[in-house]
Amino acid sequence: MKTNPGRFFEDYRLGEVIRHAVPRTVSGGERALYHALYPARGALYSSDEFARGCGLPASPIDDLAAFHLVFGKSVPDISLNAVANLGYAEGRWLAPVWPGDTLSAASEVIGLKQNSNGKSGVVWVRTTGTNQHGRKVLEYVRWVMVRRRTPADDAPDPVVPKLADAVAPGDLVLPEGLHFRDYDNVAAGEPHLWGDYAIGEVIDHVDGVTIEEAEHMLATRLWQNTAKVHFDATNRADGKRLIYGGHVISLARALSFNGLANAQMIAALNGGAHANPCFAGDTVRAWSEVLDKAETSEPSVGAIRLRLVAVRQGSEPFVLRTAEGKYAPEVLLELDYWALLPR
Repeated sequence: MKTNPGRFFEDYRLGEVIRHAVPRTVSGGERALYHALYPARGALYSSDEFARGCGLPASPIDDLAAFHLVFGKSVPDISLNAVANLGYAEGRWLAPVWPGDTLSAASEVIGLKQNSNGKSGVVWVRTTGTNQHGRKVLEYVRWVMVRRRTPADDAPDPVVPKLADAVAPGDLVLPEGLHFRDYDNVAAGEPHLWGDYAIGEVIDHVDGVTIEEAEHMLATRLWQNTAKVHFDATNRADGKRLIYGGHVISLARALSFNGLANAQMIAALNGGAHANPCFAGDTVRAWSEVLDKAETSEPSVGAIRLRLVAVRQGSEPFVLRTAEGKYAPEVLLELDYWALLPR
């Protein structure tokens, strides 16, 4: 048999390192397509001149575009037979990705736990993306519910990794040379700096975008995401293609420009969950809550910890969970991350 049906839960071994196939050389086309798919307007990722004014040699590839590229590499080995992608933790962007860089990815299995029904189990992996020089550009943990090939009562001893609630501010990595000493608020699009945000503040990002079938299909193919639920309409009983979670992440992040235009770079991913399925035709809106603030090693750069929530039409304002503690049915995404912005 020469074709690959993908891994099932019983195919994973604790501690194994999986090198993912097909390195990808990044070009300026990635940026153009990313900005075509989402209303992405961050100045640092749009303008070489703006980026140079912030101490960088040029505009890097958008941080989430780099994330999607690395994530897509891992799909054939980690989540081809997934029931659901359950969450993220301990994510850090370690170096900018530039046009011309070639990205590769590998994942280490750090946890396994079979579900009580014997039909599936949860796999935890730590995925690392590296460039052509062997330098790590990002790393993150995710956990996925994966089908068993054959249901079974016997299960491996469960190992659930202990993960940090958040990346510590001291562990945030600033790109070499980054500063906001001569920051151009007019070019960036908003006047609000680090000191203008208060912990506990909630920001309604106002705008909404309706997801079209063609857009999310293009995104799935762009990032070489081969998960069947995203491109094969016969994979689900309802005949619908599930919107790739990364598409919702990028859409919500782009919408957050209105109110957080100066949150230029994502430095860390503390946690996240795809709360409810998203389908073509849904109109996505977003709001953010300021969870924390911190100084960094560069006096002109501040860090802000944000909860980004994406919701579909019909959502009540700023409602995340029901009275029972479950995600409200209109909530699509909860993402907890650190961003860098001028002080």
